[in-house]
Amino acid sequence: MFYPEEIVEEVRMKSDIVDVISGYVKLQKKGSRYFGLCPFHNEKSPSFSVSPDNQMYYCFGCGAGGNTITFLMEYENYSFPEALKILADRVGVELPKKEMSKEAKAAADFRFSLLEINKLAANYFYYQLKHPQGKLGYEYLKGRQLSEETIRRFGLGFANKTSDDLYQYLKAKGYKDQILKDSGLVSIEERGAHDKFWNRVMFPIMDMNNRVIGFGGRVMGDGKPKYLNSPETKLFDKSRNLYGLNYARTSRKTYMLICEGYMDVIAMHQAGFTNAVASLGTAFTMQHASLLGRYTKQVILTYDSDEAGIKAALRAIPILKDAGIAVKVLNMQPYKDPDEFIKNLGADAFKERIDKARNSFLFEIDVLKRSYHLEDPEQKTRFYNEIARKLLEFPEALERDNYIQAVSREYFINYQDLKQLVHSLASRLGPVIQSAGQRVSSSYQERKKEKEDGPKKSQRLLLTWLIENPNLFDKIEGIITPDDFKEELYHQVAEMVFEGHAKGNVNPAGILNHFINDGEQYKIVASLFHASLKESLTMEEQRKAFSETVMKVKKNSLDEASRTATDIVQLQEIIKAQSALKTLNISID
Repeated sequence: MFYPEEIVEEVRMKSDIVDVISGYVKLQKKGSRYFGLCPFHNEKSPSFSVSPDNQMYYCFGCGAGGNTITFLMEYENYSFPEALKILADRVGVELPKKEMSKEAKAAADFRFSLLEINKLAANYFYYQLKHPQGKLGYEYLKGRQLSEETIRRFGLGFANKTSDDLYQYLKAKGYKDQILKDSGLVSIEERGAHDKFWNRVMFPIMDMNNRVIGFGGRVMGDGKPKYLNSPETKLFDKSRNLYGLNYARTSRKTYMLICEGYMDVIAMHQAGFTNAVASLGTAFTMQHASLLGRYTKQVILTYDSDEAGIKAALRAIPILKDAGIAVKVLNMQPYKDPDEFIKNLGADAFKERIDKARNSFLFEIDVLKRSYHLEDPEQKTRFYNEIARKLLEFPEALERDNYIQAVSREYFINYQDLKQLVHSLASRLGPVIQSAGQRVSSSYQERKKEKEDGPKKSQRLLLTWLIENPNLFDKIEGIITPDDFKEELYHQVAEMVFEGHAKGNVNPAGILNHFINDGEQYKIVASLFHASLKESLTMEEQRKAFSETVMKVKKNSLDEASRTATDIVQLQEIIKAQSALKTLNISID
């Protein structure tokens, strides 16, 4: 939904950022800013900064940054309109009832109806569970040693044996066949309508705002499939949602536990491990990893200890690593899954296993070892070569050497011999191998990339310094304009910054609002407002760096203009400006 910029700005200005964020993060004042532990990644030392002066926050550890609106969007997973409404209600600003297009209104109404249908269904299933028709499901859950509190907390329910109970209930509420079909809860066929779920214990699937977006159902008896999930709908995308994350994200543990199924998540939460989640009947995806990365930088895999669970772990490890998440693997032997382990050995023993979780690389080597008969010299040699090949996945020499040492200790391989084998393999294969099967860039490619990124870096630095010290605008007057920022994103920001300066008010939090719908752009722009020239450079270094940066930005602008010049007069002017640039003297003083 669109709201006028002045309304958005009124809400933002009336919502004190320190007041809002202190409701979620313990803040301590240091100088003109407040600091606390970042809620978007795990850290021991506070790097999360909140500035009352510009009404923005920024984490120097993970790069998260923004204003009050974006904080609620990030922390609570609200949409922009949802976050704005929460703040507007908080400060007493009445949002206009904006006229939407016919299409937009239809889409919003459709989504609202789906949420209402899912909510009604969840309540209906819960009601069934607590009454005689749900006895079978209730006995199953009690047999799994779930408490009444746990059943209530997760909204567990039962789908009756009658195949159209829910359909008839929702029809009585006034919902038509088409939207019931779209909800994924009902199948509409020529022979009639019937429920997707029947004779199943029901697990409501919730989004970050505790709204029901889908269901999982466990069949009672020997029916197939054992577990059935809602089909994908406008609300539910199983590759982008994790069961239990609505609770796990608030656990504030330093890691997340990933398991395979609903019951494992519920059992762990009941035992006090409230940081457990599970993928929803699908293989772990990059989207899952990205979602987890918002809340943690460490994951412990607690997949089943059978062959399928091991394969699932091996698939998930590289995905998590690519997302920048450290991975360990929990050993649940002699039991199959977390639920079974906790029932037999208790929560304390499970915590001990968590503390002893296996490094994911060493786990991979453990699994690899099973494919070789190490009594056979040929097989043993092949195993060592495979280890060396996997060690080459580490591009950093220091990290690679640390793992060489670890593997040599674990498998009683002479350290020097293993190191030599790795080096020998590297020389035969060429550049170091990455986990995705790609090669690390050569020094030439790195130099080329650095050269290509140079103009972009100069533009970013100059913007940061102009924002930090508005007095520098006087130093570049007549030399630099927004048009000299050739990188499209920086050009947009430059136009707003220069315009704000001309009006006597550069408003970082207001500027950031323009990029709120693009996560990557938003992150880059937020970082512009929090870097500092003064903190990293001496005065002499500042003078030199500022002068060089201005020259680089201008030179890049003129070089690009010369490549696109359309007539000789224009080209002569550019050449003249390029010549003058050589004698230009810019001082920060």
